[in-house]
Amino acid sequence: MPTVYITAPESAGSELARILVEERLAACVNTIACHSTYRWEGEIIEEPEVVLICKTTADRYPMLFERVREEHPYDVPCIERFDEADVLDGYAGWVRSATTG
Repeated sequence: MPTVYITAPESAGSELARILVEERLAACVNTIACHSTYRWEGEIIEEPEVVLICKTTADRYPMLFERVREEHPYDVPCIERFDEADVLDGYAGWVRSATTG
């Protein structure tokens, strides 16, 4: 049961979240506002972003990954997968049912 961590500009976060849930690539996406400081092309950038925390399944992850790459406005988007060692059975069942259809 992977959880996927994605960062995006504020302007794109809600749309990415909606696409992933509508297409059943994620059961749920939490959107958290944040302020990011990073180096890009030799410059230090500081800007507001959002963190998207996506709940999905191992089967749906490759499609989620590709869909984010298609829709994300960054040339090099942050997409990180975390696999959970322990998860409540009922929660895992809900994620599976929400990502199939």
